[in-house]
Amino acid sequence: MAVSGEEFDVIVVGAGVMGSSTAYQVSKRGHKVLLLEQFDFLHQRGSSHGESRTIRSTYPEEYYYPMVMESYKLWEEAESHIGYKVYFKAQQFDMGSSDDKCLREVIATCRKHSVPHEILDRQQVSDKFSGRFDIPDNWVGVCTSDGGVIKPTKAVSMFQTLAIQNGTVLRDYMEVKDIRKDGVKGGVWVYTSNGEKFWGKKCVVTVGAWTTKLVKTVSGIDLPIQPLETMVCYWRIKEGHEDKYAIGGDFPTFASYGEPYIYGTPSLEFPGLIKVAVHGGYPCDPDKRPWGPGMALGTLKQWVEERLSSLVDSGGPVATQLCMYSMTPDEDFVIDFLGGEFGKDVVVGGGFSGHGFKMSPVVGRILTDLVLTGEAKGVELKHFRIGRFEENPKGNFKEFLHHVM
Repeated sequence: MAVSGEEFDVIVVGAGVMGSSTAYQVSKRGHKVLLLEQFDFLHQRGSSHGESRTIRSTYPEEYYYPMVMESYKLWEEAESHIGYKVYFKAQQFDMGSSDDKCLREVIATCRKHSVPHEILDRQQVSDKFSGRFDIPDNWVGVCTSDGGVIKPTKAVSMFQTLAIQNGTVLRDYMEVKDIRKDGVKGGVWVYTSNGEKFWGKKCVVTVGAWTTKLVKTVSGIDLPIQPLETMVCYWRIKEGHEDKYAIGGDFPTFASYGEPYIYGTPSLEFPGLIKVAVHGGYPCDPDKRPWGPGMALGTLKQWVEERLSSLVDSGGPVATQLCMYSMTPDEDFVIDFLGGEFGKDVVVGGGFSGHGFKMSPVVGRILTDLVLTGEAKGVELKHFRIGRFEENPKGNFKEFLHHVM
C-alpha cells in the first residue's frame, strides 16, 4: 500500500475503465504506477459499471475506425494474459433511413477502409435475420462482422488485476482535490481530501463525469464536458423465442440511426432479456444526481414493437440500470496534455460521450504513450485536442448531427 509522500513514475487519477487500462499499459512497460479512485473500486456511480457495452467499427467519423480495430486486438491480448473472456463477438447491424447522413457516412467509412459489409433493403433484412428485424421500406440496413459485447465491470477488474500483477499500487477512497507542479525537482504533487499526498514524475487524469470539476480546480480551464444520467433498459423476449436473440448465435449488436439514436445487444447478461436503450440522458451534477426516474419511454416502446417484429414484449422494460455519460459538444473525446504550467507532465483523458468504453484499451495505450514519451504513434489526435473548443465552442465541425454508441 502506498503511504503519503511516496514517489511514483506515473500517478493515474480515476480507476474506471480508462484509468485502469492506462495503469495496466504504463505498468506493462516497467514503470512504478499509483492508481487512485475516489470511491470504492468497481463502484456504480460512474460510467464503467454494468453488464454490457457494444463494440463495433462502423463509425461515421472515419478517424475512430483504426482506434476500434486496434482495440479488438488489445482486448484479446489482455484476455490472453488474464485467462478469461470479457469480449464476446457478434455481428453488427446498423439501420436507418436511406437518406440519413450519419448512416451514409458509416457506409463511406466501410468503403474507405475496405470493411466487408452488406447493404440490405427491408426484405433482405427480414430474410437475413429470419424476421427478427422489420425496417420501413425507406430504410436500409448495414451488416458487418465487427460487432460484439464487452462485460464492463469484469473488464475494469481485468485491467486492475493485470496492473497489480505488474506492480501497480491501487488505493480507493482517495478523492483527489488538487494537483500541483513541483517547482523544485519537477513532476507533480497529487493531494487527496483525506490529507495524503503523492509525488509523480507524470500524472494522468481519467475521472469521467468529474473531469470538468477537477480540471477547473487544477488549471482553471473550463472544459465543456457535460455529465448526463442515462438509463439502460432490458426487455423480455416473448416465450419460445429466447434462443433466437442469444449471444453466440446470429443475432447482432445493433444501432438505429435517427432521432432518437437507439442501440441494443443480444441476450447475454440476463437470460430471456434483451437490452434496447436510447443514447442520451439528462444533464446532472455527478455529486448531486437525481438517480432517476429516467427517460420517457414512449418512443422506445414503439421502436421495440415495430422494429423487433413483435417478438419482444414492448409493454415496458422489466429491468433498468442507471449510468453516466460525459458529453462533449461534438461527442468526440478529449485526449491531450493539460499544458500551462504543467506542460506535458499531466495528461487528460475524458469526454468519452457514451461511446468510449469499446476503445478503452487503445485510449490507455495512447495516454501511456503521451505521458511517457510526449507523443502517441499511429493515431491522429487533432480531433481530441482541448484547444478545439477555444477555436469553436461546438468543437469539431461535422456535417451531420448524431448520437453514437
